[in-house]
Amino acid sequence: MLAWFYQFLWTPAFLFCAAMALLLKNRRLLERLAVSLPSGKFGGDNIWIHALSVGEVISALPLVNALLKRYPDKQIVFSVTTAKGMTVAKDELEGKVHTLITMPVDFWLCIRRIVRFINPCVFVLVETDIWPGLLGYLKNRGVKTILVNGRISPRTFNIYRKVPFVSRRLFAPFELCLMQSDLDSKRLLEIGVDPFEKVVTVGNIKFDRDWRAFGEDEHTGLSERLGLGPQETIWVAGSTHPGEEDILIRVFKRLKMSFASLRLIIAPRRIEQSEGILKMIRGTGLTAVLKTRISPHAGHYDILILDTIGELDRVYGLGTVSFVGGSLVPFGGHNLLEPASFGCPVVFGPYTHNFVLMSEQLIEAGGGWRVYDEEGLCLAMESLLGDDEIRNRMGRLAKEFVENNRGALDRVVSFIDKCMDRGH
Repeated sequence: MLAWFYQFLWTPAFLFCAAMALLLKNRRLLERLAVSLPSGKFGGDNIWIHALSVGEVISALPLVNALLKRYPDKQIVFSVTTAKGMTVAKDELEGKVHTLITMPVDFWLCIRRIVRFINPCVFVLVETDIWPGLLGYLKNRGVKTILVNGRISPRTFNIYRKVPFVSRRLFAPFELCLMQSDLDSKRLLEIGVDPFEKVVTVGNIKFDRDWRAFGEDEHTGLSERLGLGPQETIWVAGSTHPGEEDILIRVFKRLKMSFASLRLIIAPRRIEQSEGILKMIRGTGLTAVLKTRISPHAGHYDILILDTIGELDRVYGLGTVSFVGGSLVPFGGHNLLEPASFGCPVVFGPYTHNFVLMSEQLIEAGGGWRVYDEEGLCLAMESLLGDDEIRNRMGRLAKEFVENNRGALDRVVSFIDKCMDRGH
């Protein structure tokens, strides 16, 4: 009854979107409605991996590579929900997986069409984007579904606890829920998900990315392309949110009085906010430039705004010190491993509930520094920039933290193996 009601709610939205898609001939909307599907045919028993957006796509990369090696005879289909996520997926996976496809909306007609097109034997969901209609349809067809790198944020947990009956139904189709931490597993168990069949703590596969070394040639080439000199000190602030950029700019202006060679790179989480950040900076008397507008004759600037997708993970390699955004405002923080993997000290704010265990462990390992406000950020930066020994030790410990926590990927693949065997 609940499934029928859910699909009934989807019906008017589907009809409206279908009419608009046909009227406007909007390609992306046609893809979201599963009207426009890639060309080509599939055999049976394919592996279907799904990621919501950019962060989940990046998390899924080591898993895709592992499964390509493990099952060379299988066709792997990779689906993404957002347009930005698909851009990253094409850059990283095109030519590797059999097909890249846009995940359609959770309406029964769209679901049936894409599932019959892909014909999977196993469906792997990375982190989030749980659609009950899709999961229920897959279960009815006998397709094993696995949640990988699962995490439950405090906000989501509070919602689940208010409607435990619905929450349990949401996770019922999963064969396995492979969670990042014991805390995430505990939250699932508290809403009544069966622990003996589904919930297993395996760790975070983000640690198992292929952390490509930052060679001298790449460092020099990237620095030159960004107009950065070899003697300059670089502060990289990644995945920033509104309310953080103004704090970063004020702190940077104070730091410049003591550290003349300091340059700041701001990478906003939403690149469409770049123009607004540029205007904000110009109002302070500092000079700034968008990455897409850098030219050989651009001249010196104080702040670079990274208004491109998919470059932040390498830009972190230029950093003397890093700040990871979404943490000075109550968003919940972003991935701390990218700067840490380069041996760059990681500074972040008090709001890290999206990465609770990772942030706490990074602090304990000596590679992370939590600040609570603008003044705390300024003091932390002064300490790190002013003391090479503290900064270098913190960077070394950050890198060791990443290396010492690898291994979740092997555990995930072993569970997928078991599901594949049971499926056959």
